[in-house]
Amino acid sequence: MTAVPSDIAIAQAARLRPIADVAAEVGLTPDEILPYGRNKAKIAPEAIARRRPKGRLVLVTGINPTPAGEGKSTVTIGLAMALRRLGKKVVVAIREPSLGPVFGVKGGAAGGGYAQIGPMDEINLHFTGDFHAITSAHNLLSAMLDNHLHWGNALGIDTRRITWPRTMDMNDRALRSMVISLGGVNAGPVREDRFVIVPGSEIMAILCLATDLQDLEARIGRIIVGYTRDRKPVTAAQLKAAGAMTLLLKDAILPNLVQTLEGGPALVHGGPFGNIAHGCNSVVATNLALALGDIVLTEAGFGADLGAEKFFDIKCRFAGLKPEAAVVVATIRALKMNGGVKKENLSTPDVAALKRGMVNLEAHVRNVMKFGVPPVVALNRFTSDTQEEIDTLLEACRSWGARAALSEVWARGGEGGEAVAREVLAVLDERKAAFKPLYDTNQPIKAKIETIAREIYGADGVDFLPGASKSIEQIEAIGYGDTPVCMAKTQYSFSDDPTKLGRPTGFRLTVKDVYVSAGAGFVVALAGDIMTMPGLSKAPAAESIRVLPDGTIEGLF
Repeated sequence: MTAVPSDIAIAQAARLRPIADVAAEVGLTPDEILPYGRNKAKIAPEAIARRRPKGRLVLVTGINPTPAGEGKSTVTIGLAMALRRLGKKVVVAIREPSLGPVFGVKGGAAGGGYAQIGPMDEINLHFTGDFHAITSAHNLLSAMLDNHLHWGNALGIDTRRITWPRTMDMNDRALRSMVISLGGVNAGPVREDRFVIVPGSEIMAILCLATDLQDLEARIGRIIVGYTRDRKPVTAAQLKAAGAMTLLLKDAILPNLVQTLEGGPALVHGGPFGNIAHGCNSVVATNLALALGDIVLTEAGFGADLGAEKFFDIKCRFAGLKPEAAVVVATIRALKMNGGVKKENLSTPDVAALKRGMVNLEAHVRNVMKFGVPPVVALNRFTSDTQEEIDTLLEACRSWGARAALSEVWARGGEGGEAVAREVLAVLDERKAAFKPLYDTNQPIKAKIETIAREIYGADGVDFLPGASKSIEQIEAIGYGDTPVCMAKTQYSFSDDPTKLGRPTGFRLTVKDVYVSAGAGFVVALAGDIMTMPGLSKAPAAESIRVLPDGTIEGLF
């Protein structure tokens, strides 16, 4: 196989279409887009208002991520390119990258190889400023909260029970816990505070679930910033912050239009993390994509135990979406790692280890079926995969009742995704989907968490620490017991222990804390050790990234 250049080299060599031409392909007129340079644009509000969803929705999800790599975004983009090659009117609707992972270890989120969206460097960096707007809106509320405390605290907020943090879009462990307002009388009451990364901000979750500006402002107003001494919630509306915050987000709520390397349309909008938030792109972008295309491919963060479950139980429930198929991305390398092989030995053929690790993929496939959505397995090919390993995995997938095909989009672009595309089209032609959420939101919070833990993770049960039980009682007492649950746990395992790969059994999930995201409209349950502000590794990607005098970028991936 011919060597494939680096992602950034491929991206910089690509000749992108003028964004007006991309827009015209899906029926958007020049006055319906707001160009941000030559190759990206926002969609004007009137273009969104005059269109209604009509397309068919396909989710792309995957197995639990490993250091071996899975390529979920790459397959999503490549599959869209393949469907377009087959003559389908297809639109991609995925999340925006966060600067934290870009400069950390994970890298960007614009795909890879010859299955990318562009302009890759701009998408991975400042893009159209959505993340900056979210940062500003979030921190405006933080500033107004502390200003309220400084000027007498008329709402009686208990400074020990303030729940609203600050935010920035960078991995910075030093900001996880701090003391603020030092400096005397004019600094305000001294108190503890913390930062979360922007993809973990409730503003990000709200932006991605809001249907329009009016809904956005109403949701922002419901944000709980803290509690009084008698445990009554205090909201952003009470601080009179919702209007100004919404103003900062008036452009950020508009979806961003870019393109695949083969010139097909892609909407990239919003970016909540999949392990500490709901992990899906915006409802506005997905609905617009469904209005513009006949088939829409969207992606959910991390493995199907997190991303797909939240997509089905939170996003689809709120937005009234009816997904008709789910593509589950897997690699032989990752499954062999789930079967006990060390990373340095993954290129060695090992069918026995593959068979041991396939239990992870099987569990995800069967979980997708529990939502009434037919699965298609996309086997993302690596050069070290042997034919025996490929045949073993594809045969196993079919024995589970799932369609399956080989994906080679990284090396071959849309052409390499046509086999998977045909399987997706076959599923859509069969019209067997009968989507349904996993649980009824009217159940008690503990019952909903138990259902997710048992049905999706395979746990024997759930242990709630005393603080979590107390929080649940308070949440239900203030009227938020009938919302969906957003589970926050490790992405590396079905369990809350990242070292338990494959398909763990005989374990119980431990819920350490539960809090309400009233603006987003769900309750968050924290299981295991989850950081809402990541840190950089010993050798972060930022060390290798630079821009040359001619504008060429090195190290970005």
